[in-house]
Amino acid sequence: MTVQDIISELEIAAPLAYQESYDNAGLLVGNRTDDVEKVLITLDVTEAVVREAIACGANLIVSHHPLIFRPLKSINSATEIGRCITFALQNNIAIYACHTNIDAVANGVNAMICDKIGLQNQKILSPRANCLTKLVTYVPKKHAETVLEALFSAGAGCIGNYDKCSFSSDGVGTFRANEDAHPFVGEKNELHHENETRIEVVFPNEKTNAVVALLLQNHPYEEVAYDLFPIKNTYSLVGDGMIGDLPTPEKTTEFLKRIKETFGCGVIRHTNIIKESISKVAVCGGSGSFLIHDAIRSKADIFITADVKYHEFFNAENKIILADIGHYESEQFTKELFYELLKKKFYNFAIQISKVNTNPINYI
Repeated sequence: MTVQDIISELEIAAPLAYQESYDNAGLLVGNRTDDVEKVLITLDVTEAVVREAIACGANLIVSHHPLIFRPLKSINSATEIGRCITFALQNNIAIYACHTNIDAVANGVNAMICDKIGLQNQKILSPRANCLTKLVTYVPKKHAETVLEALFSAGAGCIGNYDKCSFSSDGVGTFRANEDAHPFVGEKNELHHENETRIEVVFPNEKTNAVVALLLQNHPYEEVAYDLFPIKNTYSLVGDGMIGDLPTPEKTTEFLKRIKETFGCGVIRHTNIIKESISKVAVCGGSGSFLIHDAIRSKADIFITADVKYHEFFNAENKIILADIGHYESEQFTKELFYELLKKKFYNFAIQISKVNTNPINYI
């Protein structure tokens, strides 16, 4: 097993293309080709976590928050980041961060929060646009199914809860091969008419190379005609926050007490309790105040997030209950998410969740 083997599985679940522009997800320390004997999973990389990795024999740390978030001017023992990098390199430990990219996917951080609360009918609160591409190509009718199945195998044709989605229409294509060509059908220097099927499929942008590669491998023509169109539609499986329904309504005060216990909150800061009961819940792990208006538009009774500033609480406008449960508290179960994701693929491999509590905030 190599570092790249682990990274590949994480990036299938949470492609780096989905990270925010300000983020620094990816391999931050180490070599992709190095062998891995054990993985340590953490929310944050601290000196204590690196020392734990050394002690337990882990040579890859998978973290939610990037150790290197802003440009570094130096790497030395005067800072904790410098010590973490130094210790990691000295002990052949790679460090990988999977941050806003796993926040953004439908089975990511926010889905885990929803599961812990027990929400049903989960969906992305603010779906992202410009994440999809449409491929249009033209194939001889007898080969259309073969090409279509190849496109499906590359990840094309998935729309929401449906797969193998496509549109086909029949027509006549024309072409003339010159002296240097090796036509699959028709003769050189003669105009040829071929009964063809126009195929249309949609796929996430990050699958473009794989989809086009399989198209070219499976299409019978020497020169393959195809078009790629960017799609502005929102993508229901990628975006910010999530929303879902409680199986049965709960009294607001009892619901908040349950949230406090479930997430181990030292305190919950919240706006006025303007609703006696809670049915629809919006969530966003970490700093989610930018989604307050989306939560209001979605008719959520409460929005659970973290890092809400004083003036941002006013944005609730008595239309929703806004609850700040703490950054660490909201994202702590991301460690379980990484563990389950990797264990599903590498079930016989040594994967350990860090025992270090990296929450820098205490309450009195």
